[in-house]
Amino acid sequence: MFKQLINLFFPKVCVGCKNILVEQEEVMCVYCLHELPLTNLHVNNSKLICEVFYGSVELQHATALFYYPKKGVVRQLIHHLKYKNQKHISCFLGKWLGFELKNCDYYNDIDVVIPVPLHKKRMRQRGYNQVEGFAKELALNLEADFNDVTLLRNKNSSTQTVKNRLTRWKNVQTIFEVTDVNTLQEKHILLVDDVITTGATIKACVTELQKIKGVKLSLAVMAYTQ
Repeated sequence: MFKQLINLFFPKVCVGCKNILVEQEEVMCVYCLHELPLTNLHVNNSKLICEVFYGSVELQHATALFYYPKKGVVRQLIHHLKYKNQKHISCFLGKWLGFELKNCDYYNDIDVVIPVPLHKKRMRQRGYNQVEGFAKELALNLEADFNDVTLLRNKNSSTQTVKNRLTRWKNVQTIFEVTDVNTLQEKHILLVDDVITTGATIKACVTELQKIKGVKLSLAVMAYTQ
């Protein structure tokens, strides 16, 4: 009864079209969900994202739930997650991709899921890491451990959105560190982030994680910019 009253006075609306959601809908209406540009890269074991890092870092597998066009519903979704305090979107997307990866042979030997960390200052400003819920749901579906304490961000870099590829790499190449290498030795790690643009942040994380003995690395993100 109380929940019904809340929905009456504060109805949930679709992130995409702003229409009121019906009871069975979560985050987005059925129409907007069907408009989302799914990649299905994990279904085909596509190397599209791996090729972004070719010659610099090695990934076993890499996938994204959506493509990330310059305009459209996906951008609104990520914007609301990062800047509108709608962190439940992270779990929503994690459940979605987690269900798919659970039934995908290429990801069934994942041992640990690690989200790309935020610096403490950015965490205080935002109040949460936007990929934490996403990573936790992936770990749950893959029956893997969730670890957000071993990979740390030791510098607070400036925003990456207006930088070119080289500048982004220089901006992030030394800002991550691994605090306990013994915990992750011989593990297959799934690194998790929100959006890949140039890949500089991921490359910096993988560069540090690859220093661990016997480690294998794969990648899953919410969206990928072609």
